[in-house]
Amino acid sequence: MPNGSKRWRLKYRFGGKEKLLSLGSYPQISLKQARIDRDEHKALLRSGIDPSTSRKEQKQKAELVANQSFEAVSLAWLKIQKQKIVPAHYERQLRRLEKYLFPKLGNRPIDQITNHELLAVLQKIAETGKVETAHRVRVIASQIYRYALFLNLCQRNMADDLADKLPSSPENHHPAVTDPALVGEVLRKIETYRGDTVTNAALKLSALTMLRPGELRHLKWENLNNADRQLELTASKVHTEHIVPLPVQAMSLLEELRPLTERTGWIFPGRDREKPISENTVNQALKRLGYKDVMTPHGFRAMARTMLDERLGVRPDFIEHQLAHTVRDPLGRAYNRATHLAERRKMLQQWADYLDELKGEGK
Repeated sequence: MPNGSKRWRLKYRFGGKEKLLSLGSYPQISLKQARIDRDEHKALLRSGIDPSTSRKEQKQKAELVANQSFEAVSLAWLKIQKQKIVPAHYERQLRRLEKYLFPKLGNRPIDQITNHELLAVLQKIAETGKVETAHRVRVIASQIYRYALFLNLCQRNMADDLADKLPSSPENHHPAVTDPALVGEVLRKIETYRGDTVTNAALKLSALTMLRPGELRHLKWENLNNADRQLELTASKVHTEHIVPLPVQAMSLLEELRPLTERTGWIFPGRDREKPISENTVNQALKRLGYKDVMTPHGFRAMARTMLDERLGVRPDFIEHQLAHTVRDPLGRAYNRATHLAERRKMLQQWADYLDELKGEGK
């Protein structure tokens, strides 16, 4: 080094990039120890692990062990979650932590918090009338404790013990139209929508694809497999790979939309073109069409689920697969994304044709 000190460094390649990793200073680290460290790092490389990343993770774990506060552990868990969930969901989780859990429990060592303390926080939320929020906060706490258990920072999942200690959540179904005549009316009104072209396409594809609203608005053109006529993405709730076979009507919509939005990367870009449409865009469009408290973006899924079963007689497990719900075989194993793909392709085309039929009946 310029100051005359000597350091051991390991030069390696990972992911096509050359990297340098410091192994310590000489003579504090001997040649023998440096070779031992080198061999350990090369063993990680052979296992497909970046030694630099591994070192950072070990450092983070050591810091957590030294600072076992509920807030420190929660933020470390949330940092991992950020790579798996959509930004809006990440922000909601962070807000709930900062509003409800950190003020009372944030500075406490996670292994010293009692179930009575955590329950008191949750009950206070429920007493304000936010029963559903109390349950959601408990689920977040449970996931944090599960992470802490993995790191040996606590002995049990305190939040799981409280699952039945809160008032029952009120039924909260998403408003949806399932009467064939009314569905036809909704579809005809969507045809008359004179707002933004992207929003109009999002409304129509909400009805055709059975995607969750967040999944739909975060679609990118790279999710479209044009050759196989399908969307390929990660289902947001279950974090598994998911395939959406596209009926002819959906492919036609996407072909019309491509020249308008492909340069942005998003299928449904927002106004600044660098982000997708907001989570309220489709809902506001439905309100403008006169369907406030009658139909929501999520309601399109409920509409499809009910009518495919009751009106078209489709097998329920095909419907559940297409909704990206966790469906298991008789041995308890989750089916993979390609299960019943041919049947689901036929189902979605049948669904699109049925919607066209309903739309035309009132003309």
